[in-house]
Amino acid sequence: MESQTQAPAQSAEFDVIVIGGGAVGENAADRAVQGGLSVVVVEAELVGGECSYWACIPSKVLLRSPQALRSAQAVPGAAEAVTGTLDVEAILDRRDSFTSGWKDDGQAKWLDGAGISLIRGQGRLTGPKQVTVTAEDGSQTQLTARHAVTLATGSAAAIAPIEGLAEARPWTSREATSAHAIPKSLAIIGGGVVAAEMASAYASLGAEVTVLARSGLLGGMEPFAGELVGKALEEQGVTLRLNTTPERVSRSAEGVRIEVSEGEAVLAQEVLAATGRSPRTGDLGLESVGLEPGTWIETDDTMQVPGFDWLYAVGDVTHRALLTHQGKYQARAAGDVIVARAKGAAVQDQPWGAHVATADHAAVPQVTFTEPEVASVGLTAAAAREAGYTIRVVDYELGDVAGTALKSQPHPGTARMVVDEDRKVILGMTFVGSEVSELLQAATIAVTAEVPLDRLWHAVPAFPTVNEVWLRLLETYGRPV
Repeated sequence: MESQTQAPAQSAEFDVIVIGGGAVGENAADRAVQGGLSVVVVEAELVGGECSYWACIPSKVLLRSPQALRSAQAVPGAAEAVTGTLDVEAILDRRDSFTSGWKDDGQAKWLDGAGISLIRGQGRLTGPKQVTVTAEDGSQTQLTARHAVTLATGSAAAIAPIEGLAEARPWTSREATSAHAIPKSLAIIGGGVVAAEMASAYASLGAEVTVLARSGLLGGMEPFAGELVGKALEEQGVTLRLNTTPERVSRSAEGVRIEVSEGEAVLAQEVLAATGRSPRTGDLGLESVGLEPGTWIETDDTMQVPGFDWLYAVGDVTHRALLTHQGKYQARAAGDVIVARAKGAAVQDQPWGAHVATADHAAVPQVTFTEPEVASVGLTAAAAREAGYTIRVVDYELGDVAGTALKSQPHPGTARMVVDEDRKVILGMTFVGSEVSELLQAATIAVTAEVPLDRLWHAVPAFPTVNEVWLRLLETYGRPV
């Protein structure tokens, strides 16, 4: 195994080459190394990737302090002790500590300790099992994989084709999570998770925030999720302009002007484009192996690219589930199956087997860290009906649960259970409320394991906790006689 302290050779051979050193690529590499294979990770930016420096981690740091303050203000006795305001500088300093000042020394050290080699530079496919790495100084290293190449290059913010938007130098999620000053005003184009979370964060940190969305908030989730989050955002001072289409954007010395389909134009110091993601495959050399650059990469459930016995893809780049935890799940399956195939061992590729990412299809957990939080797993009611299931939908107000009332003053919140009426198992769960992310793992287990409702009656929630909502949902559904 090569040491990372050595200058990379002009050519080298490994069992596995992983292009992309984010959390997903790290997991794929680690599983392969633990299986006894030699692995090199190729990374053009920072080891640890988007999640560590510009997404999951810094965004949640920005959201946590305002959330903690609101939680204290919601409890009589504690609320009276809250006499100050948020220290924005301290929040940004804490964010910087979690990102290690955008330095990846610690992450690179972890790779070395795990026995994984690292080559810095832009990796491109140049043929079957062949990767060329171009360093910043222009030098190149030719890599050959004995068994597999795994693509883990992730996704980037997509700039919607709105006239003038790209030229107006908009923020993307990267700038929003790494900014070192809070703008006086921020316009956000989009209505998804990034838009909702950053609206909450920046409104809490003192910016005047306007959200411009062509439809509602949090589309694709249960409708009440966007409604409750939208109401809370307005209470935080955010201006919501839903069902509004931005038509033209321009920047001047005074800031950004956004002309919209209806109503007055929006003026702001900065504009955040939160309009989706695009695959980082434009400069990956896909054309050298017959694939189309700039497109998402299709895989089977072992994360192997159809038509190749050596090429795999994991994480956002597959467009299966654009979530770090789900990408890491795929990476574990891919790393293990590469080892199994390299050693001629049995491959467990049946649904829910050790070498497949079955959960991507119907058991994906997700949290939107707004206030209230939105935590969901599995299918929404609409998605379940579209998939052909016969369902029953059961809702329960979280504010009616004793544990919720004890934690804070009653506040709007809803839990929804989507039941497959033929098999009497849960297809999906959605919780909207304060800190409901802590309810999600139990729901994920119930959906993934297809636990029968009859058995769930025996999973007794402790009293008085918010988890008692599980019992209330079952009671609302009705116990079979």
